Amino acid sequence: MDLINKALEFEKRKMRSLSTSDRVKISREAKALILDLNQIYKVKKDEKIMDIMKRLTVIKRKVEKRLKGAPLTA
Repeated sequence: MDLINKALEFEKRKMRSLSTSDRVKISREAKALILDLNQIYKVKKDEKIMDIMKRLTVIKRKVEKRLKGAPLTA
C-alpha cells in the first residue's frame, strides 16, 4: 500500500515551469511507478490500481509530449 500512496503523492505534485532534466526525472519516475503498480495489479486485479495507472500514464504522456517538442512547420 506504500506504493499506492507514493503514486498518489506523485499525482498531486506541481508540474509547472519544469526544466528539461525535471521532465526526464518525472517521466522515469512515472514509468517506474506504473510498472510497479502493474505487478501488484496482476496479483490483485483491483480496479482502483488500474485507475491510478491510467492517471499516471496521462501525466507521463503530457510530460513526454513536451520533452519531444512540437514538429517544425514548413
